[in-house]
Amino acid sequence: MSIQPDKPSGEVAKVSDPLPDPGLPAHTWRPTDVDEGLAKRAERQVAGFFAASAVFTVLFFVSYFVFKVGDDWDVTGGLGASTVALGLTLGLALLCIGVGIIQWARKLMTDQEIMEMRHPARSSDEDREASLAALNVGLEESGIARRPLIRNSLFGAIGVIALAPIVLLRDLGPTPSQVENEEEGLGLEHTIWKAGKRVVRDVVGTPIRAADLQIGDLVNAVPDGMFQLEGTELQVQKAKAAVIVVRMEPEEIVPGPGREDWSVEGIVCYSKICTHVGCPISLYERTTHHVLCPCHQSTFDLADSAKVVFGPAARELPQLPLSVDDEGFLVAQSDFTEPVGPSYWGRGQ
Repeated sequence: MSIQPDKPSGEVAKVSDPLPDPGLPAHTWRPTDVDEGLAKRAERQVAGFFAASAVFTVLFFVSYFVFKVGDDWDVTGGLGASTVALGLTLGLALLCIGVGIIQWARKLMTDQEIMEMRHPARSSDEDREASLAALNVGLEESGIARRPLIRNSLFGAIGVIALAPIVLLRDLGPTPSQVENEEEGLGLEHTIWKAGKRVVRDVVGTPIRAADLQIGDLVNAVPDGMFQLEGTELQVQKAKAAVIVVRMEPEEIVPGPGREDWSVEGIVCYSKICTHVGCPISLYERTTHHVLCPCHQSTFDLADSAKVVFGPAARELPQLPLSVDDEGFLVAQSDFTEPVGPSYWGRGQ
């Protein structure tokens, strides 16, 4: 409809009669619609893209195991061979699936235009049934049932590329059963803490003498030898073994069952990793002995086995058993007796 533009401001504009429906232009048939030979050729092209996707996905798996983190090529500009190979092969695998689907739609699926008048937000029952019928017709005209080569190659490409996330789960590290009797600190259930290992200050690495701590002190600490590690290994081990050491009046400590000898002259040690989602914690309130996680405000009572007193955390902080060596320095009695980190560990309990 058109509105007369020459009316003074404030007057109601005159509305003309609705424009006639121009209709749809005459349909133009595509070469693949009239030549079955060209249609078969297009079908093979689409299937070829899907097959190429499967090949690139296999190359992604090969790259994952062949190239290690830290490998480099001169042509990668410092990005790393593993990063470039994985990104390139997975990207091409996804690209081939996308191009194949686009070619399928352009050359083989129906291209009939449909016009529908506007209607209320909820269609009538008849229209809804008609829409479902049209959807079924569209599925039929897509050729997915009539063209098994395309259907099977598409499903094959998607099935192969769906394995990529499963392969990448290997980066989570070895399972507990894979690290039994192997190097200390591997896996999700263990850290590098062990009997006799000294507790040292984080960053500087100096050992902590029990007599040097004052009432109310909180020290961020790690196991001795931590800073001899480098790179990824350092970050992985520190993410599990970092602790906080707090000193309070001995009579204020409420030891948990079997933990009567886990403290030294009022000094207790707990994991620094929040049991909610693994954030590092150290916001300490001296008078209440509460420590707060800054991420989601989970609060733990360090005087009472680090039990949760507020927030979303589902279990207390793991406690590290402490003792002192012949020189008066704090040492661990053993590794943590439970896994550190988020509370998914307790789901089976």
